[in-house]
This record gives sequence, C-alpha cells and structure tokens, in this order.
Amino acid sequence: MAYVPAPGYQPTYNPTLPYKKPIPGGLSVGMSVYIQGMASEHMRRFFVNFVMGQDPGADVAFHFNPRFDGWDKVVFNSQQGGKWGSEERKLSMPFSKGKPFELLFTVTAEHYKVIVNGNPFYEFKHRLPLHMVTHLHVDGDLVLQAINFLGGHPTPHQTMEGPPTFNPPVPFKGRLQGGLTARRTIIIKGFVPHHAKRFTINFKVGSSGDVALHINPRMDEGTVVRNSLLNGSWGTEERKMGHNPFGHGQYFDLSIRCGTDRFKVYANGQHLFDYAHRYPAFHKVDMIEIQGDVALSYVQI
Repeated sequence: MAYVPAPGYQPTYNPTLPYKKPIPGGLSVGMSVYIQGMASEHMRRFFVNFVMGQDPGADVAFHFNPRFDGWDKVVFNSQQGGKWGSEERKLSMPFSKGKPFELLFTVTAEHYKVIVNGNPFYEFKHRLPLHMVTHLHVDGDLVLQAINFLGGHPTPHQTMEGPPTFNPPVPFKGRLQGGLTARRTIIIKGFVPHHAKRFTINFKVGSSGDVALHINPRMDEGTVVRNSLLNGSWGTEERKMGHNPFGHGQYFDLSIRCGTDRFKVYANGQHLFDYAHRYPAFHKVDMIEIQGDVALSYVQI
C-alpha cells in the first residue's frame, strides 16, 4: 500500500549523503525545511546549504555549518560568484555527538529562522534573492532520517488543510474544521522522551465524546494499542503491527490518512497499521487530542 503524503508536505525518508535535491516548487516565504537526523559519534562538522542551482559552483544563499573543532560553534555564511561572504558565528553547540536532533529552517521575508530541538537558535538575514534558491544540499558527519519540505506549493488540485503548529504544548487539542473527510491526512511529528511510559492520540466527536480512533503507544509494554470508545464503552483492542517506531529517545513522523472504510497509518513513511472504521459517520469527527508522555514537534490538521 503506497504512502500518500499530505498536501504541502513533501517528505524524504532515510536519504543518503551527500543529499542534493531540488526544493519542490522552489523556496518561498512561509516555507519550512525540517531535518531529522543523528549526529555522528565522531562528528567534526556538517552543513546545510540553500543553493541557487545544481551546478557544483552554484551560489549558496545560506550556509549553516556546525563545527566541533575544540571551539564548538556554528558558522553562517553565503557564497556568491565563488567567494564566501563575511562569516557570522554563534559560539554555542546545540548538537550532541551520537544524539538525534531536529533542525527546522523557517523562511520569513527578512530571515532564515533556525530552530534546533524546538529552541530558537539563530536568524540569518537574506543576502541573496530568495526566489532563486532551487536546491538543498546536506553533507557531513551525520545520518539523515528525514527531510521534509513544509508549506510549499501543493501539486495541482491539492490544498493545505489547516495551518501547521510547531512545538505545541501537551496536552494538545486541535479542531478539524469541517470534520474528517475521506483522503484527509493528519501529520504528527514528535519525540518520545527517555522516561516516557505511554501517550494517546484521540480522534474525537466533540458533541458526544465518542472516540473514532484511539492510538495509544505504550513504551512500557512495547506495543501500540488501537481502539474506539463508542457510547461510553471501549471496544476490542488491536495490537498487531509489523514494527514499532515509538522508542525512547526517538523522533517519529506519523501520517494518519482517513479512507472511506478505514484509517491508514504510516510511521516515517512505512505502513504501520490499518484501522477499519467502527464509527461510520467519520465526518462528525471534529477534534484531535494528544496527551501523555510525548513532546510534539509539528502537527498539521
């Protein structure tokens, strides 16, 4: 069963290095580039470049370059006509050797805003025209788990559902405007803390309290329970899965797609489970609640 990404959400999972690919639709104000990875145990440096073309000598609008070299720092720069501009530096290292990280670049009219592990880190003022940035180039001492382009230009006949929410607090409550519809996809990205025991994601009917889909990762049991709460009673639990993406200290990327007869759930681009509708009037589902032992990075409903 093929993974279908949500409109305006263009992921690549486990890309190999060096990564140098076009930015879908080009870069524009309001877009974000989200990178999940793992810093090498022997990390010395890596870079993320926003590049103006695919040629080896193409100009670099923004160069982001963490360096472990005795004076741990992050260097920011641009390259034009083969020459580097004036370096900007921050003598702070938000990455840890051998540890997972999430790196978010959000494009504003004035800056590239850099957020690391949910914390604002730096703003780099535009030096070169934003609309000429066409490619993303990543290489160095790291392993990439995912690269996501968020809020870009959806393909024809697609529209974004609602505005994404970055790093929302838990418990989280979100309203599904217009209710749940067939082919609608909900994106939930987050991190499982090292002490986590369990958390829940509920697709609810606000007027009745019914839960059409209850997703309950239980790190203390090593499983993910699915169920429905209808007329005040829980149904039969479903637990069977091919793999479990919810490990302590791990980031996850959930894509929950509503079909006409079932929910189709993918984790990090891989099929996780299907859940046949037990609440046929799924269009009445108008709320999503997330609570428990989880840190949320991004929710798109």
